[in-house]
Amino acid sequence: MKNFISLRTCFLACAFVSSAFAADRVVGANATLDMEPGARSAALGSATLAVEGDYLGLGTNAYQLSLAKYMWASFSHTAYYEDTKYDYASMVIPLPKKQGIGVSFSRFGADDIPYIRDGEPVPEGSNYNTLSIADWVFSVAWGRRFIDRLDLGIAFHVLYRDMDQTGWGFRGDASARYQIMDDFYVSGLLKGWTSSAATWESGEFEYSAPEFYLALSYGLPVEYLYGKFNFYWQSAGLFHHEARDLDFDEDTHGGERIWEDPLDWLSGGRGGVEFAFDFGLKLRVGLSSFTTFKSVTAGAGLTIANFLVVDYAFESHPVFSPVHRVSISFSPYLFGHKPREEGHLSKTDAAKKLVTEEPEYLPAEEYVEERIQETPVPVEQTPKAPVNQSVPAPEKPAVTAPTAPATPIVETDDEILE
Repeated sequence: MKNFISLRTCFLACAFVSSAFAADRVVGANATLDMEPGARSAALGSATLAVEGDYLGLGTNAYQLSLAKYMWASFSHTAYYEDTKYDYASMVIPLPKKQGIGVSFSRFGADDIPYIRDGEPVPEGSNYNTLSIADWVFSVAWGRRFIDRLDLGIAFHVLYRDMDQTGWGFRGDASARYQIMDDFYVSGLLKGWTSSAATWESGEFEYSAPEFYLALSYGLPVEYLYGKFNFYWQSAGLFHHEARDLDFDEDTHGGERIWEDPLDWLSGGRGGVEFAFDFGLKLRVGLSSFTTFKSVTAGAGLTIANFLVVDYAFESHPVFSPVHRVSISFSPYLFGHKPREEGHLSKTDAAKKLVTEEPEYLPAEEYVEERIQETPVPVEQTPKAPVNQSVPAPEKPAVTAPTAPATPIVETDDEILE
């Protein structure tokens, strides 16, 4: 009987705790983590998972940290609607054994929002009280090449929300990329493998289930244009329904799963095309949603002296005003050091490196000395002379003092015959 009462008490306690911390499953918990910070990826339709080398997208493609050869610091600024701003900063640090680590910090919010407290009269003119609302995000990412052609990465995000009430959020992501052939890659992202959770000051707890995405990228060199075409595509989520339509009509519906409607799943993807000139200029165009051509993106980038990269992106929207985005990446490490030679190269790049590298030539004197040291000199054994026989000493060359140049001697025929 006592065991039954204690079991019943434990059951009631667990039920009370679960009801006090009841979790609500929602769509898009911690949606701030899904915002696009980098101008390069934004100009390519936000197909961030397929874009390599954009260190402003560490939350999506942490695998690219395995390619880091030197340290980079990146910053971006985005102006949204109604003076809402998104600022992002990240730093990438290369590590030995083809791996790297990255940290980032961002703020998404609005300032100087006028408000009136309950019971207060409406002020005259612009003498309003103001407040600010913002989401603060701190992220840590790590990437490494584990086997040939395969890169893996993990990212963790912590979010602090300061609105009408405060709250905290957390999410973990995992990404991978595999090289099928030269300049052709397939990537995958498991977003929220820890689930995307958010808790509020009121005690409410929300979470979103994990989601999986696929991406493809392909590069096509064009020698007569002195550049290279890069194609990027990223799919919609494979597991759950998503609001993929951007026209906000009443007749539209959320996206279907891939096994329910493959065409709808394909239309929910995004992608872009980039042409990179050899001298550092890059032109980009894309679609942030294949469901409507009103979601056009475009932009350009410029690499200056290999240590400064400036990117710009323009994003149209079927309802809201266009969005402008600027990002800058800077590598102070390149001022005093050469790029780290580690990092994986494709077979084509390795062959080019072997062909284009100049051999190291040694000076003639050092080369002779090195050859003398390396080549053994055979020692000839000379026969010993008899005891009574004397060995003549070597004759010393006669040294004559320099004299004035004499007249040339002409030999006659008789002297030649003798």
